[in-house]
This record gives sequence, structure tokens and C-alpha cells, in this order.
Amino acid sequence: MVRRKTEPLRGMLRTGALPGRCYRHARYYASADLEPYVEHYWAVEWDLRGSAPERVETLAHPSVHLIFQGGGTSRVTGPVRPRFSRLLEGKDRIFAVKFRPGGFRPFVGFPVSRLTDITQRIHQVFGAEGAAVDRAVLAEPTDERRLSVVEAFLRARRPAPDPNVPRVAEMVYSVASDRDIRRVRDLAARSGLSTRRLERLFARYVGVSPKWVIQRYRLHEAADRLASAAPVHLADLALDLGYSDQAHFARDFKAMVGVSPADYARRVRRRDDRA
Repeated sequence: MVRRKTEPLRGMLRTGALPGRCYRHARYYASADLEPYVEHYWAVEWDLRGSAPERVETLAHPSVHLIFQGGGTSRVTGPVRPRFSRLLEGKDRIFAVKFRPGGFRPFVGFPVSRLTDITQRIHQVFGAEGAAVDRAVLAEPTDERRLSVVEAFLRARRPAPDPNVPRVAEMVYSVASDRDIRRVRDLAARSGLSTRRLERLFARYVGVSPKWVIQRYRLHEAADRLASAAPVHLADLALDLGYSDQAHFARDFKAMVGVSPADYARRVRRRDDRA
């Protein structure tokens, strides 16, 4: 039985399309045997015919995605470091696999850093079998049946256990949940690895540096807090996130999100008022 995932989304910037207005978004847990590799499956469907296009923006997680979409656009995307922006228009749908940090490498055997900020067609990564599963997934009418096809494809290629996969995932998730991890040396100390060894491990399995992962999740937290109903003092927020001063935090936030923290909070308020 397919299990729906209901935890709040993290990383979606609240400045664009309004959830539920013209599109559907759903996430599903992986089966138990694939959970070491797959964080979840996700599906998006929209119908904006006769309406203005809607822009969706995210600060992506350090994950690889296997994305099935019509029109010859199915693809494998590596970790995306810049802000991801997509204009939704017309009518379309996507079904995708979000791999756990480190969970994609065992299926391909090459360093995930080779895919960082890169998009490749599925057949370029998985050959003729990738092209076949692409056609099979797109032919299915429901999320449940698409999920079943994808899981059969992954099971046929399920690799031998690799102790680095759960180890890397645990480190990335600890960064996401523990704001006391503010520097690479903090993560290195907790993991018992040297900084250099940690960086090599992340390059092979995650595709981005531990420093980038730490900054990304601190910016996720910043965006969440700025979008909350409670008032936020920027100097206190910067300190909580491990920044030495408010100006440094504001520069990092604007570089990734595209607007200052104060402007982001104002845009969220205006967006929510239209909901």
C-alpha cells in the first residue's frame, strides 16, 4: 500500500505559486527495502490553461532527482546549488524520485559531484533500460502505478550494501536538524572524520561540500522563520544561525534567495494575504 508523506515541505520559497490553487503536489514514502536509498517519491500536476503562468522557486536539498515528464524532458538532475526557479504554464505533470543524500551513487558507481548543477536525460545515465522505464512510467495513469514501475526498476539495480550511504545520509540530516552544526569542523568532530576526509566523502556521495550543506540548511531555517507569523529580529536570527553579524547573513540570504531577508518577509505577507 502506498503511504502518503505529510511532513511540511522545506526549501520551497513562499513567493510564487499558491499551493492547491492550480496544481497538485503529493509525496510518497518508499518501500522498506528501498528506504536506504530513496527519501520519497513526489508528483506535481498543474493546469494553468487560461491562467497566467506561475513561478515556483526553491532552495534545493543536496539530493539527486530522477524526473519523469512528457515531451522528451525526463531527466536526472544532480544537486542544484543556485536557487531553482521554474515557470509553470499550460498543463503538465511530473513524477519523480528524490534520492537520499548519498543514495544515488550506488546505482551508478561514479562520484555524484559529476552531476552537480547538471541535468542529463535518463537514457544518458541508465542506457536503453532508462529509456524503457521512462516510457513505462509516463504510460501509467496514477501515482501508485508509476511508483510501482519505478520501484521495480530500482530493485532490479539495487546495489550491494554500502556503509557510506547511511553514514552520509545521517550526517546530512543531522545538519538539517541541529542548528549547533555551524562549521565544517563541527560536523567533522561529530562524525569522527578529518575535515579533508569529510570533504572527499561528500564529493563522492553527495555532490556538494559539507560547507555548502550547512549553509543551505541554515538558509532553509531562515526562510521558514521569516515566513512565520511571529516577528523576527534579523540580528537575533543571524546570531542563531551562526553568523558573526547581520550584514553577512543578509548578503548570503540575498545571494541565494534573490531578495533581502526583510524583502522576503514582506513578499510572503503579501502572498499570504492573496491566499
